[in-house]
Amino acid sequence: MLMRTDPFREMDRIVQQLSGTSGTWSKPSVMPMDAYREGDTYVIAFDLPGVATEAIDIDVERNMLTVKAERRPAAKADSVKVELSERPLGVFSRQIVLADTLDTDRIEADYDAGVLTLRIPIAERAKPRKISISGQSGRKQLSG
Repeated sequence: MLMRTDPFREMDRIVQQLSGTSGTWSKPSVMPMDAYREGDTYVIAFDLPGVATEAIDIDVERNMLTVKAERRPAAKADSVKVELSERPLGVFSRQIVLADTLDTDRIEADYDAGVLTLRIPIAERAKPRKISISGQSGRKQLSG
């Protein structure tokens, strides 16, 4: 049997449920993420512990990235009586506007240890390039 040690934890849980931030199916909750650049790749990592790979949906439309995930309750036998349930269940969603400088056709997704990692390469057209100047005619030429 588990004993509650924090008398305010139950109050926090009730406030989360009433405000719609506890991960209910009726209103998607936001999933925490980190975003950073690693060389010529933009990396976004989402925390999704306890979510099955098949319950994750990733869509890109133009430059809008949408990640949805659903954490479902674990299947339990009829004889099981839940004494404490603090992990949020339901739908989690996040939408991110991606810069035009990212190559959305080559996004790679990996899911390991409850972390969904998206790697988005920077488009070739957005990478810095040198402009050379030709001799006497004064014409400029792009080189990539």
